[in-house]
Amino acid sequence: MPLTLAIVGRPNVGKSTLFNRLAGKRLAIVHGEPGVTRDWREAEGTLGPIPLRLLDTPGLEDISSGSLAGRMSAQTLAAISQAEVCLFLVDGRDGVTEGDKIIADALRRSGKPVILATNKIEGRLQVPPEAWQLGFGEPIALSAEHGLGLAELLEALQPFAKDEATGPAEDEAKPLKLAIVGRPNVGKSSLFNMLLGEERSLTGPEAGVTRDAVIARWKAGARDVLLHDTAGLRKKARVAGHALEELSVANALSAIRFAECVIVVIDAAQALEKQDLVIADLIAREGRAVVFAINKWDLVEQRAGAIGRLREDRDRLLPQLAGAPLVAISALTGEGLDRLLDAVLEADRAWNSRVPTARLNRFLEDALARHAPPAIHGRRVRIRYMTQTKSRPPTFALFGTQLKALPESYMRYLTNMLRETFDLKGTPIRFLLRTAKNPYAE
Repeated sequence: MPLTLAIVGRPNVGKSTLFNRLAGKRLAIVHGEPGVTRDWREAEGTLGPIPLRLLDTPGLEDISSGSLAGRMSAQTLAAISQAEVCLFLVDGRDGVTEGDKIIADALRRSGKPVILATNKIEGRLQVPPEAWQLGFGEPIALSAEHGLGLAELLEALQPFAKDEATGPAEDEAKPLKLAIVGRPNVGKSSLFNMLLGEERSLTGPEAGVTRDAVIARWKAGARDVLLHDTAGLRKKARVAGHALEELSVANALSAIRFAECVIVVIDAAQALEKQDLVIADLIAREGRAVVFAINKWDLVEQRAGAIGRLREDRDRLLPQLAGAPLVAISALTGEGLDRLLDAVLEADRAWNSRVPTARLNRFLEDALARHAPPAIHGRRVRIRYMTQTKSRPPTFALFGTQLKALPESYMRYLTNMLRETFDLKGTPIRFLLRTAKNPYAE
């Protein structure tokens, strides 16, 4: 079992840099501006032989709970409550500040074991002597950026490490990787928190509160889920030149590529705007299963027929995702979340579907009989047979002659027939066009 380690400290002392180093990959956004991390996030990592469950936290400050900084501090306290050991980082260049003393008091009140480390100790810089006065024993000199002092950190963690169970672990079904994406301020983090049943991700009236892609483990019925909350995806022109926003968008795009299914959250009051369509098209091109969540449904007064009209508009504007589940929800009240979960599991099933070749070719025979391919320059396009080459997403190979001349409208016809016949709603469908050799040619 991994040891749960929370990395705690003032803003900009290098917590996310150390988090990334121990995780072995660049997961958290690192930037010179203080307060970049706003939600606590977790990842698996190792230090020597010790497996770790790492918790990266926002800065902890003595701020009123209603402010953004106060809500960030609440996130840190929540992470501390889950930790088995806290790693308290102090900036070795700045020395011990009043903010560090506030954090030290909070850690003492938590009752959790604390390891003190002074970060940014590069070259000949020494541990500031006042660090001893914090009352957590001998400080470890670290440089998270350069990987210095990790041996000393390993030694300090050894007493807390858990014995590994002997014998092979039981095979477990891999968790469903589910990302929540959308424009800023449509309620992604509120939905994330409501699904988890706790204030796991920071929310507020300010647009763009979430910066990192926050990951949490979740149990959806009998299914294990890795749930990703992401930063809002704004138009490229509004992000360009803003380093932090560019990093946030890059993290959100990475979450989409990592995911297997993506919930696209849309504001019911501003549904299917151009940016919503751009986001959905991006997910389709990445080949991920898609579910549309129309949020803030509790604020809609004229509900009669509204969902039907939204589905019609979605299918017209996004034919590549026609028929994908579209669910009205309220992340504030919990309305529609059961239907949303059912839709996610159904979209995941479609995304993983495989159709036997015999059934596919009976389908193809029927589809060709209903609507034959058009003639190209007086010659009939012939589709002889088809197979499924892969799932995740379902990909089909068509074999015949002049297939590359098939118009887009006919490919949409085949796509829609496949969706309807084999219940492949909520997943992109891809085609590979193959020119079959004529077995009777001399």
